[in-house]
Amino acid sequence: MKVSIISVGKIKEKYFVSAIEEYSKRLSRYCKLNLIEVADEKTVENASEATLDVIKAKEAERIIKNISDDMYVITLEIKGDMIDSVALSNKINDITVRGYSNICFIIGGSVGLHKSVSDRADYKLSFSKMTFPHQLMKVVLLEQIYRSFRILNNEPYHK
Repeated sequence: MKVSIISVGKIKEKYFVSAIEEYSKRLSRYCKLNLIEVADEKTVENASEATLDVIKAKEAERIIKNISDDMYVITLEIKGDMIDSVALSNKINDITVRGYSNICFIIGGSVGLHKSVSDRADYKLSFSKMTFPHQLMKVVLLEQIYRSFRILNNEPYHK
């Protein structure tokens, strides 16, 4: 199975890079992990809605270029479904049972996802109604994917 994570912006903080490397290493026994970072656009303070939409559209173009037709796409969105870890593992299992071998998670930039990316999603997932920095969200997402594989394989970790 392939798992891709497309995220907007580059991870700069060493502690996030270390955590991402650790979960990438742990996940390597369960899947082929592909981490894709696309460039983010500079956002000015107090930008208008029109400006924010232009920013999201530019980031969306970069995201969509990395999505292939065989991917089951899961976007991380505040308005997505909030589920627990067991439900996420069941969702991943269901996706594979339905014949998909390539799951793609998408984390938007600081101003969110453009409608074109959201519309491409097969499933919209929310971790919270709160907003998180994309760097931290990437670590949390990797941990939850790892937890899902542990649950699916009846291995200790989940509590």
